[in-house]
Amino acid sequence: MGELNLTMAVELKQVSVVYGEQCALRRVSLRVERGEFVFLVGATGAGKSTLFKLLYGEVRPTEGEVWVLGQPVHRLKPRELPFLRRQMGIVPQDYPLLPRKTVWENIAYGLRAIGYNERAVRQRVAQVLALVGLSEQARQLPSQLSGGEAQRAAIARAIANNPPLLIADEPTANLDPDTSWEIIELLLRINLRGATVIVSTHNRMIVDRACQRVVAMDRGQILSDVPRGGYPVELDRLYASVLL
Repeated sequence: MGELNLTMAVELKQVSVVYGEQCALRRVSLRVERGEFVFLVGATGAGKSTLFKLLYGEVRPTEGEVWVLGQPVHRLKPRELPFLRRQMGIVPQDYPLLPRKTVWENIAYGLRAIGYNERAVRQRVAQVLALVGLSEQARQLPSQLSGGEAQRAAIARAIANNPPLLIADEPTANLDPDTSWEIIELLLRINLRGATVIVSTHNRMIVDRACQRVVAMDRGQILSDVPRGGYPVELDRLYASVLL
């Protein structure tokens, strides 16, 4: 039986995931300490999204253990997963904002769902909008936002209840370089405020510029785990296979 480690935000122990005859992850072990910022890099199909889905219980491991914020996700019952997910901020790749609700309403909706009263909702939504730089867009609908603004709104919704762990799946996909870096700067600021942040990407520019820990994946396995400040020399050997 696995042991509780309160210093770890995430710990995977020899985890494999098999879909039919396809092995999506193969005996992956990974430890992310609380307060870390980690890039998960790799080409499409490397296993990044499967790894993320393991963390919030959408996918169950075929073998191995998955621990998140001290909880054994691999042993949680379906009815226990919502409590875990409330402790996580999840930014999916397609940032599906509610199309008929304003930015303000998108953020408030989630807070009300977990029991915030109206006064607390107003205060927290204002704080989060200021943090992500969207105070002036509060009353706009998602269709009125630029790609970068929509991504900021998705991040705002994910961090509204101040979760200790934030997971962002390709948050800069389809954004221009300047906007991509603005999104990463926002995530770095959130990390400095105490949250553990894990970001998947195949964008070499932002990985190079951010100078954070980088975990490189390919074909369901971890090829390299480069600590903060440990590249570009080590990562250069990996770019051809896992990064654009």
